[in-house]
Amino acid sequence: MFATYLIGLREGLEATLVVSILVAFLVKSQRRDRLPQVWAGVGLAVALSVLFGWLIEYTTTSLLSRSEDRELFEAITSVAAVVFVTWMIFWMRRAARTIAGELRGKLTEALAVGSLAVAGMAFLAVIREGLETALIFYSAAQGAAGDSGPLLALIGGIVTAVVLGVLLYASALRINLSKFFTWTGALLILVAAGILKYGVHDFQEAGVLPGLNDLAFDITGTLDPSTWYAALLAGMFNVTPAPTVLETIAWVAYAVPVLLLFLRPARRKPAPTATTTTVTERGADTGTEAEAASTPQSA
Repeated sequence: MFATYLIGLREGLEATLVVSILVAFLVKSQRRDRLPQVWAGVGLAVALSVLFGWLIEYTTTSLLSRSEDRELFEAITSVAAVVFVTWMIFWMRRAARTIAGELRGKLTEALAVGSLAVAGMAFLAVIREGLETALIFYSAAQGAAGDSGPLLALIGGIVTAVVLGVLLYASALRINLSKFFTWTGALLILVAAGILKYGVHDFQEAGVLPGLNDLAFDITGTLDPSTWYAALLAGMFNVTPAPTVLETIAWVAYAVPVLLLFLRPARRKPAPTATTTTVTERGADTGTEAEAASTPQSA
């Protein structure tokens, strides 16, 4: 359940930060009259995300009658979830420093267009997080049918994210977001590796991949599946005591290189030379920032 809590916390905080940036910009720009459009866009995004999650579950439980088809569908959604979570982690790592400025710029353009554009801006900013959350949650919670624990953990993570976002907006709490996203990103990579491992197992059960009975190792005697720590490892990272060879290869082939790429120090940009200067202009009315770099001219 911790894995689904982490998913809700991470994705929820990203969405909350986006919304808080939009709201703060409107408040500082004396455009509170546009706040209802922002909340309308956010509400629509949340509703569609819930509908998307229900549609995935409905497809598995009602539309697919054969067990092989269900296994194949779950395998495909697992692979899609791994792709989304990997893209999201690296995108957030790259865009964390510039996301506020980019959102303010887009919202400025939306304000010039009208109410629908503002609602659309808020909708697009939140819907990506919502759809990712629904897909990743479904993939991470597979095998827990009839258990409300993963859903409650996801809701708990989202509620925690909203509380943190409100406190951050009110300046009552200051956390190092860079470190937060680094640590949660590393943990989510391990979660994604477990989801990929589960997807490979589903492909094997669907008959798409061979080796369902070829075990890489069997440590059931040491890691008893009935113990709490075995359940914790299986729930968080899908670490099981008797995985197949292909499952193990998939887990290691994803987790090791992706973790190394994610945790490597970011390259620092070279300091500006004497012939290159950066000018930051702040809009008096909108609070937007524009950077213009002057280049050396020939004498």
